[in-house]
Amino acid sequence: MRFRSLRHILLPLLAVLALAACHHDEAAQAGGSSPEAAVQGSIDLLKAGDFGGLWKHALPPADYATLRADWSRHAAEQPPVSAADKAKFDEAVQKLTAPDAETKLYAELQPKLGQMEQQYKDQLPVMISVGAALLKNGVAQNQNLDSAQKTQANQLLDVLVPWAQQAPWFDQARAKQAVGVVVATARKLDLKSPEQLRSMDFDAAMAKYATGYAGLKRLLAIYGLSVDEALDSVKLSTLPSKDGRAVVKIDYTLLGKPLSAESTLVQQGGRWYNESLIRNVHEAHERLQQPAATGSTALTALPASAASAAPKN
Repeated sequence: MRFRSLRHILLPLLAVLALAACHHDEAAQAGGSSPEAAVQGSIDLLKAGDFGGLWKHALPPADYATLRADWSRHAAEQPPVSAADKAKFDEAVQKLTAPDAETKLYAELQPKLGQMEQQYKDQLPVMISVGAALLKNGVAQNQNLDSAQKTQANQLLDVLVPWAQQAPWFDQARAKQAVGVVVATARKLDLKSPEQLRSMDFDAAMAKYATGYAGLKRLLAIYGLSVDEALDSVKLSTLPSKDGRAVVKIDYTLLGKPLSAESTLVQQGGRWYNESLIRNVHEAHERLQQPAATGSTALTALPASAASAAPKN
């Protein structure tokens, strides 16, 4: 559940991306002294992979406290892990964290790469196009996204799909590097059981997310997509605003293509916070208050989003 929720966080976060410039004083506080400062603080925290700090910065203190308090309530609403799923989890963890995991896994993968290239090289672009069409349909049907967010998500897909179609997925040298990154990340995650994954408190979960995010960035870089280069390209500008509500425009370059997104901020107590995150926290908290008989489940839309950091609206 939590990783499905994180998907709603990370899509806007990665679409927004981030600046490399440092504004640690702003990022260390809840909210920003201005709309741009609020977005910039979130950007810095996303770049650092500090997801716990990100929510603390992007949410008013009361809403951040609600998020933390609600986090540990989710496990009780989840069905128990089946024996089959637990066995699969244990097998995967054992393979990825064994002392000689890199050597063994690459030895298994290497002969398959050539076979896969012969079998799928011509089909892969078509398969990716089909997958992209399904993703776009999912975006269109997603009731949690407004029209601007849907447009931004589709523009992002239009840049990522050609990259995915042309990336050297069957290159053996890159595959060997990728195996090393996956193994190193799995060891650092140090997950002992699926129950541990579900029962982690907020701080522990955010630390695991940071580890996974760092591994994902390294993995993407191997195949030609540098998240950090995109982060370094971001430029912010505030659109006309009034009545304690402002929109910050975020322009950035991804894979050489110019893109843009917007983040809506609201002012509370003299500080600026992300509007969509506040709304999602309130909605998620309300769902947790519903009686079990209504069929309410655990949080399905954590404040987006890593990522998700200048989460966009």
